[in-house]
Amino acid sequence: MTNPPTSDIDLFADEVVLDPYPVYAELREDGPVVHLRRNDVYALTRYDVIRGALADWESYSSTSIAFNPMANDALTGTSLASDPPVHTRLRATLTENLSPRALRGLQGRIEAKADALVAELVDKGSFEAIDALARAFPLEVVADLIGFRGHVRENMLRWGQAAMQVLGPMNQRTAENFPIAGELYGWCSEVTADDLEEGSVGRGIFDAEAQGAIPPNTAGHIIHQYLGAGVDTTVAAIGNVVALFGSHPDQLDLVRSDPSLVPGAFNEVLRFWAPVHAWGRRAVRDVEIDGAVVPAGAQIAILFGAGNRDPRHYENADTFLVERGPADHLSFGYGPHGCAGQGLARLEAHAVIEALSRRVKRLVVGPEVRVPSNITRSIEELPVLEVIPA
Repeated sequence: MTNPPTSDIDLFADEVVLDPYPVYAELREDGPVVHLRRNDVYALTRYDVIRGALADWESYSSTSIAFNPMANDALTGTSLASDPPVHTRLRATLTENLSPRALRGLQGRIEAKADALVAELVDKGSFEAIDALARAFPLEVVADLIGFRGHVRENMLRWGQAAMQVLGPMNQRTAENFPIAGELYGWCSEVTADDLEEGSVGRGIFDAEAQGAIPPNTAGHIIHQYLGAGVDTTVAAIGNVVALFGSHPDQLDLVRSDPSLVPGAFNEVLRFWAPVHAWGRRAVRDVEIDGAVVPAGAQIAILFGAGNRDPRHYENADTFLVERGPADHLSFGYGPHGCAGQGLARLEAHAVIEALSRRVKRLVVGPEVRVPSNITRSIEELPVLEVIPA
């Protein structure tokens, strides 16, 4: 047994979070686990090790998903930051309204919304893809689903972004976003069923609390997850859809000629550009990885994007190929904490991809603008300079 290799890379440096893939490649070659001295985290870098860790909640605890103690303390007792059996009970209510059966009734409405929005943007001939599509569409879908009203709808984007930023280390980005994330936390601590639209999923969560299906005073925390964990990542994924199809018109052609590729194409978008940069775990015990020991109590950094580009698992891993259809990508996680909202995210993204592939022959995109972010890797601005209709 040996100590893992070490590196002086700062995982959260601006240049790394903006374009982490060269760093991921370097770390993968260093080893399946690398101790990053500047962050004092043990980064998991290769596909098989990451997938194994995500499945092994008894060795890798979710009580430390953030990279600072304040955020982890605030998340204590939530589904995101708990382990079985507590996690199992909390997640059951969260996923009840996100199961394939529950979402089936939404599919037609979501597809119609996406088609109408894409048709409107195609008619314009040019548009700003992030504000007009990647943000507008999922924000409306989630707001309607949970039953948000008034100022909550208006604050969804900034609250959702801040909720992810504060999971980073105690850097400037984290410090600046704590007050904004606190607004979301405060609202979720005080929200009642009457604050949400009748017949909404949000109302249903309060019904579950009233019936004893979840512990008292946890309905607001579950609603927090819909907003805190689900909005920013879906915005990132849909922005990536537009950017990648704009820069790979041959791949859009493939989807247009074969609509059955839509689900696989979204999987490839998620594999190629993971919406989440790093996610935390805590080593419960000494863990042996490929002959190296990660000590009990160590902070783990799971690098989804590094695993998704591991050439040991994916051939031509640095090439965007929609026919690959990688259903086993890591971007939704895996195991007990696999993304609870992935069904809704797929529904939204599939609807957007289907509408784009049917209505658009070519998207001429300008340069994407990114801003440094601790956890979510997304595009801030993406001009679509010209739409060539199908």
